[in-house]
Amino acid sequence: MMGVGAVKQDVKSMIITGFAGMVAGACSMAIGEFVSVYSQYDIEVSQLKREHKASADGKESLDEEEKEDLPSPLRAAGASALAFVVGAAVPLLSASFIHNYKARLGVVIAMSTLALIVFGVLGGVLGKAPVKKSCLRVLIGGWLAMAITYGLTKLIGLAGI
Repeated sequence: MMGVGAVKQDVKSMIITGFAGMVAGACSMAIGEFVSVYSQYDIEVSQLKREHKASADGKESLDEEEKEDLPSPLRAAGASALAFVVGAAVPLLSASFIHNYKARLGVVIAMSTLALIVFGVLGGVLGKAPVKKSCLRVLIGGWLAMAITYGLTKLIGLAGI
């Protein structure tokens, strides 16, 4: 949304782009998470099979209880997609109601900042990590992403491409 906001002032372009970015980002995050967690799942299953084979009973198959303790690629993908949609909905919804271009960009930045702070705090609390560090990391990363997207798109727009 910040990229389109750098070169187009109408709300419709910004909303359509925001929606497309939300869907694409959620799909990308879900697929990436699925592949990553499934790789981890395969590694852990192989390790458990090796441990069973090496044990005295020679049993190679895993029981249901052992499989329940392993990470779920589908759950991880769903959680990642949902988190992305929730995060993307904040600027998307906030921009939907403001027709003035400069005010819309300001509100998108402000609401995104608020969402980044909330996600940073949640990450710190849920991960039992220092909340201030977690919050700053998420906030600065989000600001950098917005600034880079806005700046590069503005440069492309100025170049007339």
